[in-house]
Amino acid sequence: MATPAVEQILPLELIEKCIGSRIWIAMKNDKEFVGTLLGFDTYVNIFLKDVIEYEYTPEGIKTLKLDNILLNGNHVCLLIPNSEGPQIKK
Repeated sequence: MATPAVEQILPLELIEKCIGSRIWIAMKNDKEFVGTLLGFDTYVNIFLKDVIEYEYTPEGIKTLKLDNILLNGNHVCLLIPNSEGPQIKK
């Protein structure tokens, strides 16, 4: 029985397919960002618009709304396409 062919896609190609859509980004520090992906480079420096920043502190989760942000690719741990971020209980 033949195994169906699986399309292989490189990570940067996958990120490119997400341009214009919402993305959730977890950083190496205690911060996460959710925004619309406008662009990125080969170092995975990421430019977002309409951003919500989530910062995890001992007092709880702090949120901050930003128009735009440029994230350093050296600090990116995880990208979750088509996501609105963490589900915060109020």
